[in-house]
Amino acid sequence: MTIRFISFLMSILCISSMLGQEKKTLQIQRTDNPPKIDGVLDDAVWASAMEAKDFTQFRPTMGVKEKPGQETVVKMTYDDNAIYIAAYLYDNPAEIMKQMTSRDNFGQSDFFLVVFNPNNDAQNDTELVVFPTGTQADAIASPSNGEDFGWNAVWDSAVKIVDDGWIVEMKVPYAVLRFANQEKPTWGLQFHRQFRRTREQYTWNPVDISQGNIGLYHGEMVGLENIQPPTRLFLYPFASALINSSDGKTTDDYSIGLDVKYGISENFTLDATLIPDFSQAGFDNVVLNLGPFEQQFSEQRQFFKEGVDLFNKGNLFYSRRVGSAPTGDVNLQENEELVDYPDKVKTLNAIKVSGRTKKGLGIGFFNAITEKTYATVRDTLTGNTRGEVVEPLANYNILVLDQQFNQNSSVSLVNTNVTRDGHFRDANVTAALFDITTKSNKYNVSGGAKMSSLNLPDGSRNGFSSELFLGKVNGNYRYSVGHSLADTKYNINDLGILFRNNYNNFSADASYRIFEPTEKLNNFYVGTWFNYNRLFDPSVYTGKNTGININGTTKKLHSFGLNANWQIGKIYDYFEPRTPGRYFIVEDIVNTNAWISTNYNKTFALDANVGYAGIYEPGRDFYNYWFGIEPRVRFSDKFLMQYSFYMDDYRKDRGFVTKVDDDIIFGQRRRLEVVNSLSGNYTFNPFHSLNLTFRNYWSTVTYERDLYVLQENGRLSQEDGYTVDDINDPNVNFNTWNLDFSYSWQFAPGSFLTALYRNQLFNRDVFSKRKYFNSVKTLFEQPIEHTLSIRLVYFIDYNNIKNVFQKKNS
Repeated sequence: MTIRFISFLMSILCISSMLGQEKKTLQIQRTDNPPKIDGVLDDAVWASAMEAKDFTQFRPTMGVKEKPGQETVVKMTYDDNAIYIAAYLYDNPAEIMKQMTSRDNFGQSDFFLVVFNPNNDAQNDTELVVFPTGTQADAIASPSNGEDFGWNAVWDSAVKIVDDGWIVEMKVPYAVLRFANQEKPTWGLQFHRQFRRTREQYTWNPVDISQGNIGLYHGEMVGLENIQPPTRLFLYPFASALINSSDGKTTDDYSIGLDVKYGISENFTLDATLIPDFSQAGFDNVVLNLGPFEQQFSEQRQFFKEGVDLFNKGNLFYSRRVGSAPTGDVNLQENEELVDYPDKVKTLNAIKVSGRTKKGLGIGFFNAITEKTYATVRDTLTGNTRGEVVEPLANYNILVLDQQFNQNSSVSLVNTNVTRDGHFRDANVTAALFDITTKSNKYNVSGGAKMSSLNLPDGSRNGFSSELFLGKVNGNYRYSVGHSLADTKYNINDLGILFRNNYNNFSADASYRIFEPTEKLNNFYVGTWFNYNRLFDPSVYTGKNTGININGTTKKLHSFGLNANWQIGKIYDYFEPRTPGRYFIVEDIVNTNAWISTNYNKTFALDANVGYAGIYEPGRDFYNYWFGIEPRVRFSDKFLMQYSFYMDDYRKDRGFVTKVDDDIIFGQRRRLEVVNSLSGNYTFNPFHSLNLTFRNYWSTVTYERDLYVLQENGRLSQEDGYTVDDINDPNVNFNTWNLDFSYSWQFAPGSFLTALYRNQLFNRDVFSKRKYFNSVKTLFEQPIEHTLSIRLVYFIDYNNIKNVFQKKNS
């Protein structure tokens, strides 16, 4: 016990010393003979360059110095074109983890990471990562949005495994970074190194993860002189070909276009996609949606995934709105029928302008235009067809102003606007936001006010929303309280996503976490919460809930978690009835689940989860259980396969079915969901890879014969005698199948050739009592859609072209 206490005391003293010391500084020197990027440190410039060394661990234990034989030594130099980095990472080569992965995929690999912050503001970082395999990753990062690995830059690196570790050399062109033209700037600088086998992570300048954002702990780089921000003009011309075959019909499509990145000033960049091509965007994980709210899909289109951190301020931007389904209705005349209603609108072009001044003012502007779209209507008597506009020419734009200060705080103004041609609906949302942390990084207050305005054919509709959260944000013990509100007319869904409005909610939470490993755990977290919910109008109580969440990671790198939630007493659901003013009552819903995730460093690893929910209400015997299992096998450092099985079974569930005149019909049902998915990748080297993604989703809903009518008091009754025979059969058998198989080749820096094969199947019918394999058999009786596409993107850097012509003229 005495030895443990002394060790603990020494650890505290080490951390206290780390927190009190000055930031490290690296003096960088100019060179006239830049090094060759080959992973061999025999260039003369490295002999005299200043060393960044004596790294300190911050995860899982803070303040621990490097182990003998695992030291890290970094050197830097620069010239008129780029910054050069050399890192010698000492280690036993046999223990270096180096799974071959595609770009931006960390896998099970050690890594070396460089962080540049030219503004030295602790909030706007550029991260460049190199793995022992030679694979690269890059991201832009900020405390409010985290790391955005959708951002990609073109830079050079080389890796060499040697007898006592591995070596990294990097060339970072100035065009990768955004910086102002200063005579002798001081940049924020940090180096990270992770040993994947132990998850130990070290930094050059020590980090205290118990308080403040990680950017506050960057060191500094001095010595840069007379460097000029280059012309940042990058062109990405592309060409694509697509062949689609379905139900005996074959179509083809060919496209050429251009994406552009242009530095319109030292700190601001314009991104544009002209004649967009999204033919190889991934498929959506569609589910059977029985609820009152739409399903939210992740963004699959690269242009809308990259560099959108500013536009996500206030959660007002749901990029899938651009190019989504039309918003208009079809007015059918007598003897007319709807033949075709498109499920998406073509995006004609899109641009983004974003950046941040030296004084911390971030400015973002987004604009996209979608084309006029028609539905097809046919006259059943004459056979003639006509088109009716269901989405006019539309313009989507966002403007963001975000002022950062004190290295940990910001205030923002956000405006989103959708303008549609003609008499279609227009929308506008404006938000004022704040996120302020005290200088000691102990307390935070955040929130904002938002106004929405809809311009509809029958008049305008204005809504309001607000949020306020206050809390302690550092140390082992943390807590917060909050309030969120939205009136009945608040609506951001033309360019954002909001599942519901009309709420007046109060919340409180508290948590405890460790930052120093214990005898058996690397990390541990326990949190609890309480929510009290009301409607805004009428101001009535709707429910309350409390819960607990526990998770941690063992010394052997196995993770686990457990959580439970109790919706206490009566819950008044005002949305399931799909009728304003009506509500459905349930009581005392309890759910709990547990999960494990074993050490991914092993050849075989397993993720698993299991959960149960029940309603403890007189006369109800509802229960719901679910479980999932995801084994993964890393056959080699090049080949990984992962299978996932998930099942979710609802028994005696009750929900909305339909409306008959003024009666709101509910049904008691059994709902079953089964999801099988498979993913695999074989990476030959950092430039060639094969990828497989497969998903089969099956869901059935079987209603009991006797249905219910929702009463005015929120309870259900069978006295009206409705049965499933009185309405269209509500039972559902829903089955989807998606498979993607692709090959990617990076044949030059920033240039890719991608070939994709895709097939898709879909079936929906009322035969809900079919077993799984019978349903799959029916699925394969449907027309299968085959798609083959090839896409070529070539990266052109204006500076390289300019240098070629300068050499020819010299």
